[in-house]
Amino acid sequence: MKSFKAKDAAEKIGISYPTIKQWIYEGKIKSIKTPGGHHRIPEEEIRRVTGEDEFENERETTTRNSEPISVRNRLVGEVLEVRYDGLFAEVKINVGGQVINSIITRSGCEELGLKKGMKAAALFKATEVMISRV
Repeated sequence: MKSFKAKDAAEKIGISYPTIKQWIYEGKIKSIKTPGGHHRIPEEEIRRVTGEDEFENERETTTRNSEPISVRNRLVGEVLEVRYDGLFAEVKINVGGQVINSIITRSGCEELGLKKGMKAAALFKATEVMISRV
């Protein structure tokens, strides 16, 4: 069973090192402690959290037109709920047991065809979350 140092696992998932440490301490991601007290994250846990069927060392983030985009932080999960209110849509995605909530435009949500149960990715920067159909 392949496992990764917390820092390397965080990079593969697309989150910060402090975030993965917090997830470990809160039990949101499973880790194995080495005899020296260091945490190792099993490859299966990285797959579970990212929603990837096949493990990829280098993840390429693309738009629907298969063009690369600049957002590195990408978490894949399942759409739990889509609620429309006027010009906006509230989209909730379950990513490894964590719910990501995003408000996007109604037209953008309809264009993506987001529906409960489908696979989607939350693409985010420091102050915003974007949704991508996968």
